[in-house]
Parts: sequence; structure tokens; C-alpha cells
Amino acid sequence: MIDKLEFFIALARERHFGRAAAELGVTQPTLSAAIKQLEDQLGVMLVQRGSRFQGLTPEGQRVLEWARRIVGDARTMREEMRAARRGLAGHVRIAAIPTALAMVPSLTTPFREKHPQVTFSVVSCTSLEILALLENLEIDIGITYLDNEPLGRVVSVPLYSERYQLITAAGNRFSDRSEVTWSEVAELPLCLLTQDMQNRRIINQHLEEAGARVHPTLESNSMILLFSHIRTGKWASIMPLNLAEVLGFAEPIRAIPIVEPDASHLVGVVAVEREPHTPMVSALLYEAGLAAETFARA
Repeated sequence: MIDKLEFFIALARERHFGRAAAELGVTQPTLSAAIKQLEDQLGVMLVQRGSRFQGLTPEGQRVLEWARRIVGDARTMREEMRAARRGLAGHVRIAAIPTALAMVPSLTTPFREKHPQVTFSVVSCTSLEILALLENLEIDIGITYLDNEPLGRVVSVPLYSERYQLITAAGNRFSDRSEVTWSEVAELPLCLLTQDMQNRRIINQHLEEAGARVHPTLESNSMILLFSHIRTGKWASIMPLNLAEVLGFAEPIRAIPIVEPDASHLVGVVAVEREPHTPMVSALLYEAGLAAETFARA
């Protein structure tokens, strides 16, 4: 039953029999047969069938909620027994918003020191993608904004507050200022994250509140690309203070606080709301609390 439920979750996520089968490492007939057997066991149709995948039935949507819960609990049980035998070991999957990527080592490094048998994979995602990955059991934790848009059914541990700076080259407009307003920043040739990023929606919100609108000359979902354009001396950007500090900007790059308002937004770790959590997730949430204390003292 557990295997069939995992197959069903993959199909609901991919919305395509072929892609789901490829992800699971099975043939498409094997996947189709498993879904049909699950339907027979439950006595309901789960998938709207036609020449291709057409979606889940209402019963299928309800079963999907149960499937995520049951599969999650089964994984928790397996991990708890494995941890009891040989300590915390395995692979941690983390997704983080781009502006938080530079802060991930403050969580992974001390965690790895305490649990040397653990490995990590970290991907950059939008805040909405992080929530979807959590719901589909594709990541263990996410690092995202906590106070700006709805999070749904998650537990969270606040890490730090994100404050915003104008990042520009020395000699550019406003580069000699001790602070600059949001309306002034809007006048500059900006390179910003793309519209699907919550950081960009936050920036747009504060600009609009200041009576300004921004029309960036470049958009990207890559912080590295934004940094590389700033370093040419021809572009400016808006980035969190903590990110600028981690990167260690020095001359000829300036980081200038943006005021009116002096805005901040809370970033933290999120995990699926489940009791109990897997030993790995429980340990990660505990480590996040320790990291938050470090950030608070900085």
C-alpha cells in the first residue's frame, strides 16, 4: 500500500504518467497498474482518465491528502528506527529563497559537525515553490519569508530579519549618501530579482508605498548574475543587509541603507506540520533555533 501511495503522490505532482514513471524509475505500465490496484483497494476512481492525464477526481484529491500523511508518517517511522540503530545519518534536502542562500552555511555547517554522517543538497527556489516541495515531500525543510505571504500548514522557526540596502558602485548617484529613500532608489538603473520571487514583490510593495514605481533594466532569478552586473559599475540593486555583509562588499561597491520606510521582513526555516517530525527534521529545527540566537547576537 505504501509503495502505491508513493506512486500516486508522484503522479499527482507530475500530472503525467510518463514523467511520473520516469521519476520513480519504473515503466509506465507498472505505474498505471499500481494506480489501478490502489483504486480497486479503495473502491473509488482516483484519476480522470482519457488519452492523457486529466487530473484527479474529488475522491483522488482527498486520497492525496491521506497519502501525503501516511507516506510522511511511514518515512518518519523508518528514519526514527534507523536513527535509533546508528545515530542521525542520511541526506537532507533544503530549498531556500535566493536572498537566504548565503545564510544556509550558518545552519548546515554546525549541523554537519554534530552529525558527520549527514549530507546535504540545497536548491534555490521561489517561496511558492518551497511550499509546494514541502507539501509533496520533496524537501525536508525550506528557508523562506515568514511574515509577508500565507504559509499554509507548516511549522516555522524565525532566523533573522531582512533589511534592505541600495547596492551600487562608488561614484554613482547616491553612492556618497549615508542613507537613501525608496523613492530615490526608483530613479536608478536597477537590476532586480524576477517577479516570481517574493523578495521582488516586497521591493515592489515598498516602492509603491513610497509613491514610486520601478522599471528595472535587468531582471534575473540569479543573485550571482545581479552581483556581476553591479560590479561593472553601471548598475545598482536592492539587496538585504545581511546578504551584503556576508558577501563582504568593499570599495568600489557601496551598501547604503534604504529608509522611508526602514523596512524589514522575517526569514526563517519551515517544515511540514507533522507530529512527530522525522529525527532529521527535528534536529534541523533545533539547529535553526540555535542559529537564530547567533543572528540575534550579531
